Amino acid sequence: MKYLFTGLVFSVLWASASVATKVGVQVAPPLILANIRFFIAGGVLLGYSYLSKKNPDYRLPTKSEWKQLSIFGLLNTTLYLGLYVFAMEKTAAGIGSLAVSTNPLIIVILSAVYLGRKPSVSELFAIALGMAGIAVASWPLVANSYSTIDGIVLLMGSMIVVSCASVYYASVNWRLPNLLINGWQVLLGGVFLLPVTLFTSNYHAVTYNTSFFFSVLWLSLAVSVVGLICWFYLLRIDTVKASLWLFLCPFFGFFFAWWLMEEPITIYTILGTLMVIAALYLGQRYKIRGRSSGRGIPLSEKATAG
Repeated sequence: MKYLFTGLVFSVLWASASVATKVGVQVAPPLILANIRFFIAGGVLLGYSYLSKKNPDYRLPTKSEWKQLSIFGLLNTTLYLGLYVFAMEKTAAGIGSLAVSTNPLIIVILSAVYLGRKPSVSELFAIALGMAGIAVASWPLVANSYSTIDGIVLLMGSMIVVSCASVYYASVNWRLPNLLINGWQVLLGGVFLLPVTLFTSNYHAVTYNTSFFFSVLWLSLAVSVVGLICWFYLLRIDTVKASLWLFLCPFFGFFFAWWLMEEPITIYTILGTLMVIAALYLGQRYKIRGRSSGRGIPLSEKATAG
C-alpha cells in the first residue's frame, strides 16, 4: 500500500510541474522563476541531507566530484530547465507534461549512441511514435493559440538536453548519495544560470501575488524535493516498476491543464496521449524482458533518477 501511495504521489507531482511552471511564467520572467526555484530546492535538499543524516557518505564532494556535479548541473538544471521555462511561456501546460514523458524514449536512443550500438527497429519506432503523438496532441492547441511552433521546438530541445544529462549521469560512477547529487546539481545549476538572469531579466515585471508564491514553492518543494524523494524510494523498491509510474504522468498532466488552466481536451489530445503511452510501453518493454531473463537493468535505467 505504501508503494502504491508513493507511486501515485510521484506521478501527480511530476505531472503538476508543467501547470505550476505555466502559472509562474505568467507573473514572472522565466529565468527569475527558475533561479528562485533552484536555490530553494537545492538549499532544502542539501540542508535535509547534511543536518538529518549521520552516515559518513553525506560529506562534501571531492575535487573530481565537483567537476562531475558541475557538468551534470549545467546540463540537467541550467540548460534543461532554463529552456523548459522559456518553452512554457509559449506552450500549453498539457503538452509540456506530455513532452516530459518522452524523456525515457530519447534516453534509450542516446544511450545506444553512447554505447556504440545500433538502435533497434522497435526503439526507433517507439521514439517516432512518441514524437508523432506529441505532434497530434499539439495540433489543435497550436491552431487555437494555446501553443506556438517555436515554443514546442524549445520544449523538445529541452527534452534532448535533459536526456543527454541523464546519459551523462548514468555514465558516472557516483559515490555520493542521490539526495546530495541532486541537491548540489540543482544549486550549481542555479549558480550557473544566475549571471544570465541578472543581466537579461526585468525584475520590475515580477508580480508578487498568490500565483507567484504558489508556483515557486510548489516547483521547489513539492516537485523538486518531495517528488524526488518519492522517486528514489520507488527506485529502491524496483527500478523497472518505478519507470512504469511515468505512464500516468500524461493523464494527470492533461487533467491538471484542463482543470486549472482551462486547456481543451479534444480527440487529438486523447489520440496523441495514447500514442505516447504506446511508445513508452515499447521503449520500456525491453527493461522488463531484461530483468526476467537475468540481464538486469541497462545503462539508461539509472538515468531516469536524474
